[in-house]
Amino acid sequence: MWPLAGDSKTLSLTSLKELSTNDIAKSSTLGTEKKINGTIVKVKITIDQAFRPVVPVLIPDLDAVRAFAQQLHERNEAWQGEAFGWEAEYNPFRPEPPLHAKMAFTPADFWIGDATIWGFSMMWEHGDDHPPAETVTIGILSRRYNLPRLGR
Repeated sequence: MWPLAGDSKTLSLTSLKELSTNDIAKSSTLGTEKKINGTIVKVKITIDQAFRPVVPVLIPDLDAVRAFAQQLHERNEAWQGEAFGWEAEYNPFRPEPPLHAKMAFTPADFWIGDATIWGFSMMWEHGDDHPPAETVTIGILSRRYNLPRLGR
């Protein structure tokens, strides 16, 4: 069972495999219907102290998200919109370093989701020709993974 907000259980990606779905979702970016593979999890949200419903949330298949991010990365153009029903953004490599950082450049990055519920990000921190580092955020729990450790 997926822990609800405030639950202190440790999560693993395999615990997301409980419920799977193939949903049809309308992409606000393209206005077309696409099949989305993923996992449905239960999330308790707080509307107010008296109303805290448990709602189903679709977590998209990470391989599909990776493929989408890789397409954006190959285009090398900034993008912001909706993907797989979540807000998402891609920023290409920039030669100038980020503010207040010791990096020599600003790496390309991609993120999707809402970190208070679920989020996934990729950062090409060693350069565009190296595999990106990945971070999966599940609620307030976050663990950092490298590409091979997430089923590749």
